[in-house]
Amino acid sequence: MGQQQILLIVLGIIIVGVAVMLAILIYKQKSIENKTEVILNETQYIATLAIQYYKKAKVFGGGEYSYEGFTIPAELVNTNNGNYTAEINPPHICIITATSNEVVTGEDSIKVIITNTGSDMQTQIIN
Repeated sequence: MGQQQILLIVLGIIIVGVAVMLAILIYKQKSIENKTEVILNETQYIATLAIQYYKKAKVFGGGEYSYEGFTIPAELVNTNNGNYTAEINPPHICIITATSNEVVTGEDSIKVIITNTGSDMQTQIIN
């Protein structure tokens, strides 16, 4: 083979290597974004359950404008995506914290905190 053919083969290998590395980086970034969205959706669902409890009368199993007594349903405490906890500061504050099961960057996992105050919901995404 001539030098020109060897040079083209080496150049082709380098281009393919760079393309594979970029594809891996893009896949990892999209994976992190998807995991964040799933954790956020599940946390918002739990926060919505908390607001429903807050607004429901005690006669019907609610808190009657208090979060006191609210608990996360057992099937939602630990899911395939993360672990969820609820901290209640009676009567009007409920803080729901979600931590993903997978480590996404270094030693950090995705964490979402939603604070319900009455019927208002504030979301904070960490990582």
